[in-house]
This record gives sequence, C-alpha cells and structure tokens, in this order.
Amino acid sequence: MKKLLVASLALAAAAPAMASEIVVYSARADELLKPLTQAYQKKTGTKVTLVSDKAGPLMEKLKAEGKNTKADVFITVDGGNLWQATQAGLLRPINSSVLKSNIPSNLRDPKNHWFGLSVRARTIFYNPKKVNASQLSTYADLANAKWKGKLCLRTSNNVYNQSLVATLIAHNGQAKTEQIVKGWVNNLATTPFSNDTALLEAIDAGRCDVGIANTYYYGRLLNQKPSVANNVKVFFADQKGKGTHVNVSGAGVVKHSDNAAEAQKFIEWLSSSEAQSLYAQNNFEFPANPRVAVTGNMARWLPSSFKRDMINVSVAGQNQQKAIMLMKKAGYK
Repeated sequence: MKKLLVASLALAAAAPAMASEIVVYSARADELLKPLTQAYQKKTGTKVTLVSDKAGPLMEKLKAEGKNTKADVFITVDGGNLWQATQAGLLRPINSSVLKSNIPSNLRDPKNHWFGLSVRARTIFYNPKKVNASQLSTYADLANAKWKGKLCLRTSNNVYNQSLVATLIAHNGQAKTEQIVKGWVNNLATTPFSNDTALLEAIDAGRCDVGIANTYYYGRLLNQKPSVANNVKVFFADQKGKGTHVNVSGAGVVKHSDNAAEAQKFIEWLSSSEAQSLYAQNNFEFPANPRVAVTGNMARWLPSSFKRDMINVSVAGQNQQKAIMLMKKAGYK
C-alpha cells in the first residue's frame, strides 16, 4: 500500500501542472484582440479563449447563462454598453491598485466594475478645400445655419452618436441639446450614413464639407488610401471649452466567473504599457494608460496633444435613453 502511494505521488509530481484558462466574451473584432491574447498566452502560459459577438447578444448570453457561464472577462466598446452591463449585474467590482494606477478615473466605472482599455475621440472632420479650420469650433456650432446642406452624420441608432448626445445633455441640459440636434438635422447634406467610414468617404468625395466620426476610422482609411488626407482633415472639437468627446473600449470581470483572479490579471496586463501599445497600433486608438505615448502612423496625423472632455464616460450610459428619445424627437434618423 505504501509503495502504491509513493508511486502515485511520483506520477503526480511528474505530470505537468494544469494550465490556467480564461474565457473572454468580446464585442471587439477578433483580429484586434488576437494579437493581445496570443501575447498574453505566450507571456503567462494562461490559455485565453475568445467568444465573439456584438455587445447586446453577449450581454443577453451572460444573463441567460447566469451562474453556469464559462465567461471570465467581458470586453466591449463604449461607456454606454459597459454601463448597461453593470446595471444588469453582469460584472463584479475589481479591487486593483494596478488598474487604478494605470487607468484615469474618468475612463473607468465609478465603482470599479469596468476599466477603459483604449480611447477613441469622436470629433469633427472637414474638407480643407471647402472649409478653413478657423471656421470650426464646437459640436454645437455645427447646428449653425452656415453649415446648411454641408453636414454629414452617422445614423442615430449607433451607440457612438447616442453617447455623444448623452454627454451633451450632461453639459448643456436637454433643451439646449435638443436645439443642437435639430440644427444638425436641418444642416444635413444627405441622409445619415450606416458607418463612419462611409461618412469620411463622402467628405473625401465632396458630398459634404464637415462631419462627425471616430478618429480610428480615419486612421484605418488613411492606412488603406493615403490620398484621403488631401481632402479630409481632423479637427478636435471644443478646445476652448469642455474638450473633445472621448469614449472607451473596456473590460470587466464577469460576476459568475470561476477564475476571477486570473481574469483580473489579464485585464491588468491589458492596461500595461506593452498591451496598450499593441492596442493603439492595431486599431489606431489612443492608449487609456496616459503613460503610453501615441506612436507610428497615428503620430503623423494627430497633434501631440489635445484637450479631452474629462467627464466620466459612464454618463454615456446614464443618459442613453434620454439621448435616444431626444434624437427621435429632433427628427434625427
């Protein structure tokens, strides 16, 4: 019996340790996250399995699975979506000095259920052959009659525009924001576009003079077609006021994760200099960690710095329904 026990212990000692594994529910494109998950896997030995879908279906999946979920981490874009996940009770608070050090307070949940991992600025783009940058100023100014028939927008059902309007409500109140959105609608050059790339291409083609889009779409387009830079330039809105509207992609630990400690370690690594640089390079987004500089192609078309709106991005979720109703009332389709 003693010999059998010794043999069993020897076999156990010789067997390789069971590799840790985490499952990530991600609303980000696989090609953006895979370089990060592969780098983490190589660095730590922890296997990272991606389950990808849009934010809404993933949240419904988490609700349906409840305590039986295999998910450990939830990653999605926009403070509005992250706020919804928190309100639905899908995430647990993270007590991490690493994340609090790496991610500014305005880019994370006030109760630490999620942390921003990359930053996107939603700002003004213009055709320099038709518009002088001195004519541009704020989001509200695009409601001015001088832009009649010259403005392009993405559709109102897009969460990025909902979050922008939600933030305008926080700063200006509903009545003033409704006036702004009505002015935008009155100034439209054409019907709203289904995505930011189509909007930027419309400016490039001369269909409109100005528009609102996320900067990383511009980076992607320049990467594919450098000549776009001749007809489309970026202008950072409201530099004399609150600053340009920014939002995040972010992550949280799933409430019913069976491996919460490893999930937290993964999110902490995503906030590190190594991962933040990969994030920025892969999708032309700004690092959420302020100690990581913008480099490469982005640095060629961006100013060295710009004033950002420092309101907590969770306001995008808090005011989301107000924004949707206001946009509908204003006739913004």
